Amino acid sequence: MTLLDVRGLRVAFGGRDVVRGIDFTIARGEKLALVGESGSGKTVTALSLLRLAQNAHCSGSALFTPAQGAPVDLLSIPERAIQALRGQDIAMIFQEPMTALNPLFTIGEQIAEVLQLKQGLDRARSAAAAFELLESTGIPEPRRRAAAFPHQLSGGQRQRAMIAMALACRPALLLADEPTTALDVTVRGQILDLLSELQRAHGMAVLMITHDLNLVRRFADRVAVMEAGDIVEQGPVAEVFAHPRHAYTRRLIDSRPARQVQEVDAAQGQPAAGLLQARGVQVRYPTRLPGVQGWFRKGSFVAVKDASFVLPAGQTLGVIGESGSGKSTLALAALGLQPCSGELRVDGQSWGQGVVADRALRRTMQVVFQDPFSSLSPRMTIEEIVGEGLRVHAPALGPAERQQQVLAALGEVGLTEGQFPNLLSRYPHEFSGGQRQRLAIARALIVQPRLLVLDEPTSALDVTIQKQVLDLLQRLQRDRALSYLLITHDVDVIRAMAHHVLVLKDGDIVEDGPLSQVLDAPRHPYTRTLVQASR
Repeated sequence: MTLLDVRGLRVAFGGRDVVRGIDFTIARGEKLALVGESGSGKTVTALSLLRLAQNAHCSGSALFTPAQGAPVDLLSIPERAIQALRGQDIAMIFQEPMTALNPLFTIGEQIAEVLQLKQGLDRARSAAAAFELLESTGIPEPRRRAAAFPHQLSGGQRQRAMIAMALACRPALLLADEPTTALDVTVRGQILDLLSELQRAHGMAVLMITHDLNLVRRFADRVAVMEAGDIVEQGPVAEVFAHPRHAYTRRLIDSRPARQVQEVDAAQGQPAAGLLQARGVQVRYPTRLPGVQGWFRKGSFVAVKDASFVLPAGQTLGVIGESGSGKSTLALAALGLQPCSGELRVDGQSWGQGVVADRALRRTMQVVFQDPFSSLSPRMTIEEIVGEGLRVHAPALGPAERQQQVLAALGEVGLTEGQFPNLLSRYPHEFSGGQRQRLAIARALIVQPRLLVLDEPTSALDVTIQKQVLDLLQRLQRDRALSYLLITHDVDVIRAMAHHVLVLKDGDIVEDGPLSQVLDAPRHPYTRTLVQASR
């Protein structure tokens, strides 16, 4: 039986259509994935069904058939009626649980509030039911987690709490908006398995909003592909993926990162010396000891334990692991931004040898951060952002020479005045996510570095844009003989880019070796778990 029948759904903001008359249906107990890139209209579609898209004009129809009663049009029923359906018959899991959860209330209180409002339970019964819901999601120590605030939980635990809240009233339809985007690959698999198990147990339908095609293959029954507000193709997952009819669908499916690096002879092993060398590197963070002993001394947390590696010129060292494994801390230590013990050398020199010596190393080693929107100053023009390094490392250059080098760096990453008139006087917000990441790469390249630290450089990008950025980085490595220290939790990115791989878990390097050895024949159980979860 059809649970939701959407016909001619159109959503407009300020007279501009962002969803253009789409049709789709969801049967009871069915899992439908709505797939597309950022800006395609996926999230707006889901929000419009619950009338949560602020300042939006919605037209068309969305007939929902509750368990009891006649079908209702979600787009036209009174506000009081849609409020009664929210959380009761239709629930939603939002993309970022940290912003969706109230920071002032415990997890248990927030779940109990839903039960009190929708089910009329008293405080004691709702608290007991909240604990049972958390326990059903497989969260460790559910009674203790129920008493915790959102900031005291990990990303995966917060997502499980959101799922428990959404399922509190056993809804007939669950709207899941990118529920695994911010999670590690192993946690992502756990959340998917959990949703599938709960979906079968409760017989509910799921509308999954995502741009992750691996997730669609693993989870959904049917898929609808959205491009620029239109559904361009839909059908059973196996059929659409095996025989895509629309060019946009084919482009999404073909967007898996491709390996185009200059290969090295793995039989030679790692050289004794390289552009970046680490031997016995350890990073400690001070912590406060509990009780009276905390008055007199501090404890310490070891984030990176005895790390040793060599990164040769012109190669990529991939560092993979889950959040909290020590990847970014290791990158900060390599950049000289985090104090560490042990030996760490860049081009034969150590950090902390004086301002002049460290400044020369900064020219040798640059960084590209995970989120280009937050790493580019919104108050500086593109010319100022990209040319900033030249002001520090080449102060003798005149304004005209500096501008020419800025244009050359932008052209190298595929941004030209022909594409973007008045390019140099624009600001970061005028560019897309992929274009902003190209700007960040141009800013790093302009001082002619030999080594780039890439901290999750594509995790915030859509799959097609991710492929474009990775292709650009591989071309730059071939043309410039650049070395990359690549920090990521994405096995596909490692497989496309890396020559040598380090696997980090809780600060320990549990496995390292050539790419083919680590990913195709992993020895450590944790590595096998990462590889398996990426499929």
